[in-house]
Amino acid sequence: MTVWDRPEPPTRPAPLDRERIVAAAVALADEGGLEAVSLRKVAARLDVGPMRLYGYISTKEELFDLMVDEVHAEIVPDEPPGDWREALRDRAHRTRQAALRHEWLADLLGGRPTLGPNALAASEAMLATFDGFADIDAVMRAVETVGAYVTGAIRHEVANLRAERATGLTMREWQRAHGPHLSKMLATGRYPALSRLVHDGSEVDAGTTFATNLEWVLDAVAAKLVPSSS
Repeated sequence: MTVWDRPEPPTRPAPLDRERIVAAAVALADEGGLEAVSLRKVAARLDVGPMRLYGYISTKEELFDLMVDEVHAEIVPDEPPGDWREALRDRAHRTRQAALRHEWLADLLGGRPTLGPNALAASEAMLATFDGFADIDAVMRAVETVGAYVTGAIRHEVANLRAERATGLTMREWQRAHGPHLSKMLATGRYPALSRLVHDGSEVDAGTTFATNLEWVLDAVAAKLVPSSS
């Protein structure tokens, strides 16, 4: 029985429910990452004994599932998307924004499917736009391809944000600090392709990079999808 199917225990004098537990866990994770979340710490945040939580949640993995589904409420579209491309684009940008608000989400993306009501609603809204495609396997490949890009891009961006906090250096400051070493290595002539990239490539912000690369992925997916009427 999943955590969503299991009924909550009867109300006791100190009010408690899964909604309050999850809200406390999300707040802890927002403050200190997933390592800051444990049933003991959540119980302390709620000013209840740790054993009270076991009537609602059996393991920390269940708690993580509930936390991910809670954040999926921010990913469900406000209105039904117009087509599959809009749906995948909207989901990608909403997932990125959710991960920037809750960086710990990046550590839980890409695993087994989330079966909570918010995650199912987000998936239903997206998949409903593929009604015109008979090849369900092609639809699955399309969704998985875009999902893999989004997960990788978000994890890369969040890793850079964490590195900035850990080192106290922005990416630009880090590049300046390591510039002399890189210039010396490129001057050897052993890395002509890398040298061209460093000297001639354009530098853009993370949001622009995410959006541009996403469109490239969507273009590739569009080339493989064949509507039923074709």
